[in-house]
Amino acid sequence: MYSDLMLKTWLQEHTLQSQAMKNEPAFFRNLEQALDVRRAGHGLMTAKPRWDKSVIDWTTSDFLSLNRSGRIREAFFEEIARHDNFELSASGSRVQYGNYDYLKEVESEVADFFGAETAYITHTGFHANVSAVATVPLPGDAILYDELVHASTHEGMKLSVAAHKISFLHNDVDSLHDALTSLRDSHPAFKSGAQSILICVESIYSMKGDVCPIKAFIDVTKELFPLGNAQFIIDEAHSVGILGPNGRGLISLLGLEKEIAIRIHVCSKALASTGGVILCNKTVRRVLIHQGKYITSSGAPSFPMVASIRAGIGLLRNGETKKAQDDIQHIVKYFFETLTSNPIWEEAADEGLLSCPLSDDWEARPYVTHIVPIFTRPGHEQYLFFHLVLRNMNAYNMSPPTIPKGTALVRFVFHAHNTREQVDTTVAAICDWAREMLDIENGESGNTLPSAARHVYSRIDDLRS
Repeated sequence: MYSDLMLKTWLQEHTLQSQAMKNEPAFFRNLEQALDVRRAGHGLMTAKPRWDKSVIDWTTSDFLSLNRSGRIREAFFEEIARHDNFELSASGSRVQYGNYDYLKEVESEVADFFGAETAYITHTGFHANVSAVATVPLPGDAILYDELVHASTHEGMKLSVAAHKISFLHNDVDSLHDALTSLRDSHPAFKSGAQSILICVESIYSMKGDVCPIKAFIDVTKELFPLGNAQFIIDEAHSVGILGPNGRGLISLLGLEKEIAIRIHVCSKALASTGGVILCNKTVRRVLIHQGKYITSSGAPSFPMVASIRAGIGLLRNGETKKAQDDIQHIVKYFFETLTSNPIWEEAADEGLLSCPLSDDWEARPYVTHIVPIFTRPGHEQYLFFHLVLRNMNAYNMSPPTIPKGTALVRFVFHAHNTREQVDTTVAAICDWAREMLDIENGESGNTLPSAARHVYSRIDDLRS
């Protein structure tokens, strides 16, 4: 069973190592001592083994099930077959030999599909976001960012020469307004347009699954900065394939293509391909090429990589993913309906044991997203994860520093291949765990830990003894 393999790997990685390293060079011993701090709290991030299709999948990035079904593989092979004399390697960076015709042709197609002036393909979506955030702001400029933006944005800011890097409250229009006003009023260069502001947001947030109020953000920004020196970069990693006509994403859904300076798209999620795309105008593209060393100082994307992107975009453009997009809407709504109608869930929510904010008033929203977090008390997210994985389903637990301090959650990622039966099984498992936790808290159980956690932690203790 998958849980045995996964837990064996997890347990091995959580075995304390520093004592066994006492005769090794201090360099390596110091590293293991630092890792042991995380191991002791059962919080070391580990590379988990891949699972087979018998495991209920609430984790993978294969949102439209293009990888699981083999449809992206078939489209990729068809694309490769049309170019039987392709050269495997780009054989150089984009500013050297690597700017080959096929790459430019696909970039033009991608830009046209998403309604952008130009597109720039990178090796990963992470690279795309880091490079844009790091490269575009000039000395003296400012970066404003939603407090829950992805780690790639934070890495880009570390490399940026921007003079100001300021967060605002998550999805809070008033907080963005206050941050913009403060910059405008305290620094004349921003008011005059001599310095610029880059505002970093995401269309769908990867942990909370909520949607950016981008139209309201744009309206506030244009009111305060009518000269246009405050512009947005939006990470659409989780909206492509999920929202918008033919899965073009949130910005296309809202018709705001002309209002956003930079859009970051990720091809390794819904498209089941690989790579990232920066959608922008020619000015931003020139800046990326001229000074974006994080993407131009490495080899350009290879032909197979670009072909996989073309195959994925082709499936979206031809309408072949429309049913999968609709299936995600149906299955998430069924999950909300099933979860909130369970009396144990209602009791656990009333006691503050669990919460699912996205399930509130879900019927009133025009669409739902595929990411649904269930929040727990700190430490309980691991207990729930153990409970689920022992029942042959994967939904990963998240805790700080991946998410803000004082929070904990188990994230459910929904796919076109998930079924109602899987939802029924999963909701029953969540509620069984909640019942067990309620009994412990109410003194109706002789245990202090739920059964799945006791099972796993006893195995850790055996390994450490």
